[in-house]
This record gives sequence, C-alpha cells and structure tokens, in this order.
Amino acid sequence: MTIASINPATGETIAVFAEMSAADVEGALARAAEASCELRHTSFDQRRAWMMESVRLLAMEKEEVARTITEEMGKPIGAAREEVSKCVHCMTYYAEHAEQLLADESADAYAVGATRAFARYQPLGVVLGVMPWNFPFWQAVRFAAPALMAGNAGLLKHASNVPRTARRLGELFGRAGFPSGSFQTLLIEVEGVEHVLRDRRVAAVTLTGSEAAGAAVAAIAGSVIKPSVLELGGSDPFIVMPSAQVARAAVVGATARCQNSGQSCIAAKRFIVHDAVADEFEHEFVGAMSRLKVGDPMDEATEIGPLATHSALEAVEKLVADSRAQGANVLCGGRRREGSGWFYPPTVVSGVTPRMRLWREEVFGPVASVYRVGGIDEAVELANGTDFGLGASVWTEDRTERQRFVDDLEAGAVFVNGMVRSYPELPFGGVKHSGYGRELSAHGIRAFCNLKSVWVLDEADAGTF
Repeated sequence: MTIASINPATGETIAVFAEMSAADVEGALARAAEASCELRHTSFDQRRAWMMESVRLLAMEKEEVARTITEEMGKPIGAAREEVSKCVHCMTYYAEHAEQLLADESADAYAVGATRAFARYQPLGVVLGVMPWNFPFWQAVRFAAPALMAGNAGLLKHASNVPRTARRLGELFGRAGFPSGSFQTLLIEVEGVEHVLRDRRVAAVTLTGSEAAGAAVAAIAGSVIKPSVLELGGSDPFIVMPSAQVARAAVVGATARCQNSGQSCIAAKRFIVHDAVADEFEHEFVGAMSRLKVGDPMDEATEIGPLATHSALEAVEKLVADSRAQGANVLCGGRRREGSGWFYPPTVVSGVTPRMRLWREEVFGPVASVYRVGGIDEAVELANGTDFGLGASVWTEDRTERQRFVDDLEAGAVFVNGMVRSYPELPFGGVKHSGYGRELSAHGIRAFCNLKSVWVLDEADAGTF
C-alpha cells in the first residue's frame, strides 16, 4: 500500500510513500513507550530547552514548511506562513507556561486530617493524535506541544493526503533534542488506527476530524477505558443584530467564512441576520465574497485556493446543487471553476429551508447560507437548532443582547464583534456533535495528565515530596 501527496491546484502527484508495515508500527510503539518513560523523569527546564530549540528550527524553516503545506493541501501561501507562525507561538507558550500550568495544587490539609495535601499533574504516557489535513501543522502542534511539555510521548496519525507535512512533523522534535521516539509519525491508513489505540502502551487519544471519525475513535477508546479528546465539525452561526456595524460585519464575515478556502471547523457558516439590517448586510456580504481572489495558492495575491481533495470539491457541489434544486437562491458563485485543480468560488445561498441538506449539514468549503430573523429569540433558536456547537460569532453593540448570546448560545466559544479563532491562551473545543474535552490553555495540557491526590500526615516526610 502507498500514500500519495497530490497537489490540489493541479491534480499532479508530488510524491508517493510506502505505508508502514506491522513491524514498523510495532517499532514505533516500542520507541514511544521507552521515550515516555524517559520524558516523565526529565525536568521542565530540560523540556523547555528542547521545545525552544524546536521553535528555533521551525521559525528558521518557515518558508519551506509553508510551501509544503501549500503544495499538499492548497492553502494560499500567505495563510500557510501564518499557520507556521501560529505554531511557533503555541510551542513558545507551552515552553514558557507548562511548569506553571502543571504546578501542584494545594488543598486544605486540616480539613482532610493531614499535615499536607495537594494534587499533582503527572504525564499519562503515550498520546495518540489523529489529525486532519486542513491545518496540517497547527492541528498537530496544538496536541504535540502540550503533550511533550507535560512529559508525554506522542504518536501522530495524520491525514493520508498530507504525508510530507506529517513526516516533517515527525522529525522536528527529535532534531531539537527530545529523546528518540518522543514524537513519531505513523504513515498508516485509517484502518490501522484501531490496532494502535488498543495497544496497551498507548494511554490516551486526541482526534480532530469528522463526526463519524470521532464516534469510531471514541467507541474504541471507551472499550479499552482510555481517555479521549474530540474536536469535531461545526456549523458556526454568525449573528448580526441592528446595532452592529453592518458593513464591517459583512467584510469580517467573508473572511470568517472563507478562511482556509472555507475548510475550517470554526469558519462561520450560517449567517443569521436581523430583518432590519438584512438587505444592507446581504448586499455588503455578497460584494465582499465576490471580491475574494481565487487562484494559484502560490500567488501572493490569492485569497482562495483549491479545495484539498477532489472528493471535498464534489461534496460542496452536491450541497449547493441540492439547495438550488429545492428553490434556494444562489447570490454569487455556485459553480466550480473550469480548468485544472479543485477550485470552488466563494458562494452565498439564501432561502435555505429545513428540507435542504445545507440547513443541517456542515459544508467544508467557501459556501455561506444567509437566514433572516425577526428578533433575538429567533436568532438564538436558529443558532442552536443544529447538532453542532463549536463556535459562534455575534455582532451587536447592545450590552443586554451580548449577555443573552453569551449565556444562551450552545457553543464552546462565543466571540462578540469578531470572528472565531483559536489561541493557545484560551480553551478550544465544542459541545453536542462538535465533540468533548478541550485543547489549548491549561485545560489542553492537563487533558494528557493524571491528576494525583497526595495526602501526607507527617510534615517531616512531606518535605521529600
């Protein structure tokens, strides 16, 4: 079996790699287990030094890494550079803050009849990361950086269409000085994940991907009693109320919908607009979407590159075609670009009804649906009327409305007057079918730790802990 790297802008095969054999996988598991034993006994200072050397290497090789990302999944080159910079920031954040985030937590010793009592965070062991192609470096780094800084080892099963990126990630931390086997890439197909996850040497799993993938991995993890973190799909609402700066909301909305060519779980997808400003917003929004430049992702001026795979292009086409066939209005875009590559233009659809697939399914491409509502109650009901609950963006200058949205929207994040983003400093994740658990911030690094309670009766002995 082979795993191919295909340029989505041209459809041409760049490189082909052999899938790892059973013996190769066994070797990786053995090395990871050995590395995890070594890592758990290293100091934060030592891990910090290794992580900062990883930061130095990645920053130095930023252009080369960005070009690899663009060639493999079609991200415009400027956005690819931004992704690498975001990884550098995340790695630096955990290098600088891991010790503080995992510091012992004191408890009331007197209340529990001890002379000293506290909780201690300790690494679980080997963490398996199952990652998608849409942010091929960032998705992996946001599990790798906290896992390694906590003293765990990592195994990365990346999406099969980004093997070159996956291999580069698998080499980065070892080159920086982490013990051999601390972070390895498994070039295997999805069918091989179950075997790895069931292996006794793997302690936990984190997955970013589809609902189906999340359900399958969670079921396996549950059957062998291993913790899992799932970050799945999203159909994020972008709500615009009468007090909002409508023109600004429309421009930001176009960016929020079309970031990464629309291939983002936290991209705004459903634009819910109050009737009082709906005409103005729709006019500005369609204009902003239509002005986005589609083209060669290596061109510095390109804002929308190709979709990452041919199947992704076909999936977007089918969702739009289904809506059009049932009476929806396509206000711009709506047809794939002629010629080579898997390009789909920024598209706005209005008049979407519950019988259409676009109403209930996540569209992973630059397609926005616009809905009109008569008030805040209807806006909240429509926003929550989906199986997803990842992020939400709300635009209003009314403080009462802001509080209502923050309190009542069913989402892992609510951004007021801004587009939803992820930051190392803030927890990231969702509710409902968008998954469970959190990445990033203190919650992300603690997800890969055993929280151990320590109770000490003799203060003289306590000093040895």
